[in-house]
Amino acid sequence: MSLPLVALDPYLAPHEPALLRRLVRFNERLAQMGGDLRGPASAWHLHFGLHRGEKGGVPGLWFRDWLPEAERVFLVGDFNHWRPRGHAMTRTGYGQWEIFMPDGQPQVKHGERYKLRVISAAGLQDRVPSCCHRIEQEPDGTAFSPVYWNPPAPHAWQHAAPAPHPEHPRAGLRVYEAHVGMSLMEGRVGTFNEFRERMLPRIKRDGYNAIQLMAVQEHPYYASFGYQVSPFFAVSSRFGTPEDLKALVDAAHGLGLTIIMDLVHSHAVSNELEGLARMDGTEYQWFHEGPRGHHPAWGSRCFNYGKPEVVGFLLSNIRYWLEEFRFDGFRYDGVTSMLYLDHGLGKDFASYDDYFGANVDEDAMLYLQLATTLTDQLRPGALQLAEDMSGMPGIARTVAEGGMGFSARLAMGTPDYWMKLMKKAEEGLLDEDWSLGEMWGTLLNRRHSETHVGYVESHDQALVGDKTLSMWLLGKSIYTSMSSLTPDLAADRGVALHKMIRLCTFALCGGGWLNFMGNEFGHPEWVDFPREGNGWSFDHCRRKWNLGDDPLLRFHGLGVFDQAMMALDRGHGVLADGLIEQLLIDEERKLLVFRRGPLVFAFNFHPTAAYEGLVLPVPDANDYQVLLDTDAPAYAGHGRTVEGAVFPWLKEPLAGREQSVKIYLPNRCAMVLGPRTV
Repeated sequence: MSLPLVALDPYLAPHEPALLRRLVRFNERLAQMGGDLRGPASAWHLHFGLHRGEKGGVPGLWFRDWLPEAERVFLVGDFNHWRPRGHAMTRTGYGQWEIFMPDGQPQVKHGERYKLRVISAAGLQDRVPSCCHRIEQEPDGTAFSPVYWNPPAPHAWQHAAPAPHPEHPRAGLRVYEAHVGMSLMEGRVGTFNEFRERMLPRIKRDGYNAIQLMAVQEHPYYASFGYQVSPFFAVSSRFGTPEDLKALVDAAHGLGLTIIMDLVHSHAVSNELEGLARMDGTEYQWFHEGPRGHHPAWGSRCFNYGKPEVVGFLLSNIRYWLEEFRFDGFRYDGVTSMLYLDHGLGKDFASYDDYFGANVDEDAMLYLQLATTLTDQLRPGALQLAEDMSGMPGIARTVAEGGMGFSARLAMGTPDYWMKLMKKAEEGLLDEDWSLGEMWGTLLNRRHSETHVGYVESHDQALVGDKTLSMWLLGKSIYTSMSSLTPDLAADRGVALHKMIRLCTFALCGGGWLNFMGNEFGHPEWVDFPREGNGWSFDHCRRKWNLGDDPLLRFHGLGVFDQAMMALDRGHGVLADGLIEQLLIDEERKLLVFRRGPLVFAFNFHPTAAYEGLVLPVPDANDYQVLLDTDAPAYAGHGRTVEGAVFPWLKEPLAGREQSVKIYLPNRCAMVLGPRTV
């Protein structure tokens, strides 16, 4: 009997033995770990680090860490005036070191700094422990020190997490990808509290139902966008305290918003003083030894997922963020890099053979299966989004089916397609030359048995050195001609195509939608973090919300259109509906018409031709009403059609349909039609 995954995709049949081996290996490892991963298998953070406890009935503070090759270890800090030999720790079994500090004697107190002083074959270093919950940069900016976090008045939770969708937990997922630090208009680092007060109401108003929060885990270098992580259990101190983050998550839940975090388990920062590298003096404690332990593109360290301690550490990290901060799931960063020994760099993944064989890191795959399983055990229905550009079969199917257990995969090929089209414009390819057949095929090119989250651009396309969609489309007019009172053909073209591209992708590209903060109104600049190369400037590390809020600017119209697009899904379940059918493609007239569920999406990409009396096939014998028109004045359009117009159905067969409607469709305009209900 075939695995369910193979039954869904018969082309996997030659690789079924490999899939079965993966499943058998997972089941064996899960059994070895007790079946329920919510216990000792994910308890690293409950054992290691600083914890209140007892020894022989005496209350006090325990500290433990894992340093198997260290020769001597001391705990130093404010509590013992940073004495050179501080408090000596004792080696116990399995490479662990520990110390107990009874109450009434010197011990680390809430808010005090401390470090490990490790003597190993590599010499003497003061290190950040593997498990600490807060780290702060020294005033001189040269180093980071752990801070014991045990507040006398911890956050009191007020709100439960939103319930999963009543029909399907992944249906209608509208994700707002956001970065706390760059969420302000002011040129400085934003805080969790400011995000809670300013951004949560905006995200709710705009119609998104989920937030993907970037850069939550501590990262020494701000310009890494949060992807060079260490320590893994610490909240980014630039944005506030752990209690501030809890208040943010709590408030999001109070607004009915699901909130997930970017989880970086694909690599670790190479820094030795702040990170895990050479903690016990060896290269191989956490990471692979030699070239395999160094990421060739990211300059970071690569975990050895075959080591039980590494797996336990990372599983514990998942449990910590879910239980301590009540996140509703994760977006797993760099899954492709984890899955393949060559990190998928430069590969096209054109053959099923690419997903099997010697290039696959089976240890990493097993870890990811354990990770998604633990998350499901802790939070049934949790969102688990995989950033995978390879298209690994089964990534968004359950482990029992032969898959990897993610809720959905990010449709990473879609932004690549749009950005390639934008870049080809520099070579002379105009939008009137776009192939609508290629567009249709690309936006539907996915495994339809697996949920995908579609998007035109994420933070990746917004980084300095690239251009956002609005920058590509609008050119210099984005800075000079965005007033709605100023006629400008270039601005009209860019704004019209911005709406059409996003609507087309939204309607075709999967069971969810993702937008990066500010792109909803066509933010006019890229993202460039303060760094030496730009004079440590914040000018491009912020969001100019005033542009989207000004009703006299075309940016405002783009933002209002985005709200209408979200409302379309909220009212009609566009993203949840799996029925997609082509109704018409006319390359000469640049028409693309299709249905999603009961709705009809009609696009006229022609730069000049407007079609009066255009007859379109429709699915149902019903009058159709305009639900959304990209040319509406509220959306920075020209208002060439009648708002809410109704088109009577005609008993005239067309393109295999028994009925049709006759509409007016202006140039560079798209309409969404729905069966009239009244």
